[in-house]
Amino acid sequence: MNQHNIDILNAVKGGLVVSCQALPDEPLHSSFIMSRMALAAFQGGAVGIRANTVEDITEIRKTVDLPIIGIIKEVYPDSEVYITPTMKEVDALMACGVEVLAMDATKRTRPNGRELKEFFTEVRAKYPEQLFMADCSSQEEGMAAAEMGFDLIGTTMAGYTTYTKGRVVPPFDMIEYLVKNCGKPVIAEGNIGTPEQLREALDLGVHCAVVGGAITRPLQITRKFTAVIKK
Repeated sequence: MNQHNIDILNAVKGGLVVSCQALPDEPLHSSFIMSRMALAAFQGGAVGIRANTVEDITEIRKTVDLPIIGIIKEVYPDSEVYITPTMKEVDALMACGVEVLAMDATKRTRPNGRELKEFFTEVRAKYPEQLFMADCSSQEEGMAAAEMGFDLIGTTMAGYTTYTKGRVVPPFDMIEYLVKNCGKPVIAEGNIGTPEQLREALDLGVHCAVVGGAITRPLQITRKFTAVIKK
């Protein structure tokens, strides 16, 4: 691994990465607003940002100087995979210079009937020096992604695939297993909703952790509070 990538990994080690995302149907959908969210995260002590779309990443770059885990969410009719699903999205993220490029690394078939191993082999050959993060939903997927050569193994998709739906989240069992066995830095991500859960993930030995909705999605946060009133 080159020194640049080592420096990026060291910059986020043991810290909090904040996911600043808002989809088109959400009230805060705006690259400007996401850049301010990123600034708030930076001022609050975040060591990195996870962001979706070239537009948001470009605006965030103007506001904060933190490593960015970049994704592009794109829905294709022939696949359930939507996080950086094809080379088109990979190329777009590479063109805007993300420090870490994340993609779905579940066992599900990608658009155009492609399997992950074939696709990632092509991606790695095209961009051999890039740091790649695998968004996985199970221990088996995490182990497979590590073997394929992903640099960082994430628990992002746990509970979001049909075959992991209903599992206990945050997936501390999955996190612990991968930290002990996959041989790559593990990023805890997905359904970390409290500071106590963040602390637990870090205590299991993850490289860093990503928190999104609990910090940057006020619609989702408000609904949690109003749900108590409705009861």
